[in-house]
Amino acid sequence: MEFVESNGARIAYTLAGPEDGVPLIMSHSLSANHRMWDPQLPALTDKYRVVLVDTRGHGQSDAPVGPYTLDQLADDMLAVMDALGIGQAHFCGLSMGGMIAQTLALKAPDRLLSLVLCDTSSAYPPEAKTMWDERITAARSAGLAATADATLDRWFSPGFAAQEPAVMDSVRDMICSTPVEGYCGCGAAISVLALSGRLGEIELPTLVIVGEDDQGTPVEMAEVIADGIAGARLLILPVARHLANMEAVEQFNAELRSFLDGVGS
Repeated sequence: MEFVESNGARIAYTLAGPEDGVPLIMSHSLSANHRMWDPQLPALTDKYRVVLVDTRGHGQSDAPVGPYTLDQLADDMLAVMDALGIGQAHFCGLSMGGMIAQTLALKAPDRLLSLVLCDTSSAYPPEAKTMWDERITAARSAGLAATADATLDRWFSPGFAAQEPAVMDSVRDMICSTPVEGYCGCGAAISVLALSGRLGEIELPTLVIVGEDDQGTPVEMAEVIADGIAGARLLILPVARHLANMEAVEQFNAELRSFLDGVGS
């Protein structure tokens, strides 16, 4: 991992693919880290310079006391791009990563070539704030290991979980190794997500991907995003739940690569 200083924290990132490849930033979900994208690398690294970032409070990035904001998390991504001398990049984000992507597209659209928004939302209803507050309280009192089973159930369909115990173990390790302060800081940022009314300002080529059975950010939320961004295309992956990139790897990778190649650089 390499590191860049951003607003009082060290942000960790790693690189894959050719040095002269087209830049692609990949941003993971809450309670995960950059290893979440391992299944995508074989489909990308012949052409794309993939920048895998550990979001503030996750992986090897620092986890300062929160709460954090989505603007702050977007600024961390810009700090990584600046450190690497990347003027423009494609950006692929899942769940929290997709929220960061939307924030960045509104904040600095000139820095992006395209958006891939996966299993994410542009807003939560007001009552969701209570749900997030409860999750944050539970994490502080019992730690993330206590919620790992429930998280895995939201993230993967029962059939996939039964067939892929090694994947479940690796994802459980990601969840349990996430610093509580990082989870809580990012959870606070997510809890006030309210970007739906600004989606029309985004003019970037956009692909929206969602698992058919995603329970955390369901198809209806993906439809709002696809309807709100002019020209956006919506892809629904059958059966998959929240981590559709890990559950429906072959189709996810094929669609992601086709979209990126179609946009160009």
